[in-house]
Amino acid sequence: MRTYDFTPLYRASVGFDRMANLLDRAMTADTATTYPPYNIEKLGENDYRISIAVAGFTDADLSIEARENQLILTARKADADDQRTYLHRGIATRAFEKSFQLADHVSVTGATHADGMLHIDLVREVPEALKPRRIEIARGASAPALEGTSETVEV
Repeated sequence: MRTYDFTPLYRASVGFDRMANLLDRAMTADTATTYPPYNIEKLGENDYRISIAVAGFTDADLSIEARENQLILTARKADADDQRTYLHRGIATRAFEKSFQLADHVSVTGATHADGMLHIDLVREVPEALKPRRIEIARGASAPALEGTSETVEV
C-alpha cells in the first residue's frame, strides 16, 4: 500500500494542517470495518442525515458525542445473564465505536432511534461573515489619478 508524505504541504502553506491531517488519517484508517452498516444522505442544500442500523440496541446502550469536527457514536450492550442457546446468531450486538469527520460549520441538530435505525440529523450553518456578499459600486466623481500616470480610473 502507498504512503503519502504531506510534509511539503506543511512547508508551503499556512492553516491547511487540519486538512492534511484529515487526508493522512483517511489514507491510514482501517476502512475495512463495515459494522454497523450506515447511510449518509443529503436531504437539502445544507441538511444531512446519517442512518445507522443498530438492531438489538436500546437508547440506553447508545451514546452520541460531537467534539472538534468529529461525531463519535458508541454502542455498548449491557451484559445479559440469560442462558440462551443459539442455533444461528446472525444479529450482531457487539460493541462498536464509529466516528465521522464533520466539515467546518456542520453541527448535529438531533437524533432519533426507531425500528432498529438510529438517525442523526446534521446541518451546515455558514456564519454571516463567511457568506458571499454583494458589494455595491458607487457612481460618482472620478477616482484620484494613480501615482506616475496621467490616467484616471472611473468606478
